[in-house]
Amino acid sequence: MLHITPWECSALQSLAAGLSTAQLAMTLDLSENEIEQRLAALYSRMGAASHSDAISVASRRGLIPNAPGRDASPL
Repeated sequence: MLHITPWECSALQSLAAGLSTAQLAMTLDLSENEIEQRLAALYSRMGAASHSDAISVASRRGLIPNAPGRDASPL
């Protein structure tokens, strides 16, 4: 099973909410390059090819709560 860090979960949630990597970088006070490097490493571990692919994979695996396409109702 793939485990992601709290930072990775937060980043994926932000991307799912529509933030760009530039906006994410400003929010987290990191360079856009740092964000891209961290996300590239995460996407590689996930087997995802893009932002949207990573969000889809994370949603299907239940890694990010309330992602688009997930049922937000309690189990």
